[in-house]
Amino acid sequence: MRAPLTIDESEVSVTAIRAQGAGGQNVNKVSSAIHLRFDIVASSLPDAVKQRLLALPDSRVTHDGVFILKAQQHRTQEMNRLDAFVRLHAWVNSVALPPLVRRATKPTRASKVRRLEGKSQRSGIKASRGKAGLQD
Repeated sequence: MRAPLTIDESEVSVTAIRAQGAGGQNVNKVSSAIHLRFDIVASSLPDAVKQRLLALPDSRVTHDGVFILKAQQHRTQEMNRLDAFVRLHAWVNSVALPPLVRRATKPTRASKVRRLEGKSQRSGIKASRGKAGLQD
């Protein structure tokens, strides 16, 4: 297995914004949430990885190929920043390896025989369930 892909911090734009939701008096004063923007097309990632990232059905990727992530799970800006980078790396490394190609195989002769024997056995059981009045 290959080493995980790394992303240079200079390729990521990080902005601190105010978090949503309940938070008491502090929520309106402190910008603790992190807004992360990562331009996939302009990044230094391999072209194959870029194509797989852009092909993902992810609503966080814009039409221009920019991945936008908002991290606001934690109370501190540092923890949210770390969380955003961890999530970005996990997302990029999820497509680091190309998908395995499925090769079509045929069932073995023995498995075909077993399947047909099971079908004929079941057929015999059902055929023996005739109506009671028809036996003369």
